[in-house]
Amino acid sequence: MKITEVKVWLVEGVKYNWTLLKIYTDEGFTGVGEATNWPGSPIVEAAARHAGERIIGLDPMRTDYIWTKLYRDLNWIGPFGVSMCAISGIDMALLDLKGKVLGVPVYELLGGVFRKEIPLYANYWFTKGSFNAEDYAAQAKEVVKAGFTGLKFDPFAHTNYFYGDDLSSNLSLTSSQMDHSYNLSKAVREAVGSNVDIMIETHAMLNTKTAIVMGNRLAGLNITWYEEPLGPENPEMLKAFRERLNPEVSICVGERNYTRHGIRRLLELGVCDVLMPDITRCGGPSEMKRMATMMEAYSILLAPHNPNGPLSTLASAHVCAAVPNFFRQEFMFHDVPWRDTVIDTPLNIQNGKLILSDKPGLGVDLVEEEMVLHPGVVLPRDGFYV
Repeated sequence: MKITEVKVWLVEGVKYNWTLLKIYTDEGFTGVGEATNWPGSPIVEAAARHAGERIIGLDPMRTDYIWTKLYRDLNWIGPFGVSMCAISGIDMALLDLKGKVLGVPVYELLGGVFRKEIPLYANYWFTKGSFNAEDYAAQAKEVVKAGFTGLKFDPFAHTNYFYGDDLSSNLSLTSSQMDHSYNLSKAVREAVGSNVDIMIETHAMLNTKTAIVMGNRLAGLNITWYEEPLGPENPEMLKAFRERLNPEVSICVGERNYTRHGIRRLLELGVCDVLMPDITRCGGPSEMKRMATMMEAYSILLAPHNPNGPLSTLASAHVCAAVPNFFRQEFMFHDVPWRDTVIDTPLNIQNGKLILSDKPGLGVDLVEEEMVLHPGVVLPRDGFYV
């Protein structure tokens, strides 16, 4: 069997574009994958097209060989970033194809199931109101009513994820902003009760001093984790941060740490309790499974980052099904209405869990006609990260 074509589509999502792809073969088997990343989605789309051209003529069943070939061939332009997004999407599609050839779900290719009901935590649930405690509390109650027992939000006035004039140049907060952040978080905790996980996101947009002050202040709210209090560039600095933070506060990082090589130092330093690799960035399902196995050796939990499209959601869930050290998976609570129509079978979400089927591969195919109806956004617009 040989790969004959790789098609790539840029599709509009709720906050950013999805990069979706499909691999075709000379025996009629196909596989679908997702390489979503942002900002810079047109660059990711171009990388996925180029990487797809490089695998024409190869045997799609040699999944690890193709992963390694692309990683080594493209290493000269950098082992991470857009090249790894392309590799991630191709790896996902190859595993989907392989599962369809063999007649088994992807989780069987990854070692078999520990679970087929995947607990989710909600993100992007706070879009209907204003940035205040009352509106966040009311919307948090809706999340719990929908059956979710975990939710995440950024209470630090980061209403725009781009670095710009709306942020302090040194990433500090004023006293009133600190009070607002705490009071908003406190209102959410009181709204959802003590049995719901609340994850506090910083987007690495606080300086160290501010992040420590707020992390220690939020400790009293029994937060489940403190996410990306520092950027991914300096694990040693994260270790120093960990030593100054209340030990009851767990740290979660990893959405910008690519491949097993990118998490090695984090594990050695013992700076986090939870790691959140993103399957469309870190190397795809094959690599996320390898990363999870490394994490298990250090008693670190897996909680995949997933503000992406439906294939990312499914592929992440297949990895979560096949590892012992899984905690929760991220899920976009509010999404575009075509999330479930660009695939031929809707996501099966019940009471805050994703229920995996026994269908071969990822269990779905892409619907090309539907994707074409929702082309990716290529010109900047408010609230969208092209």
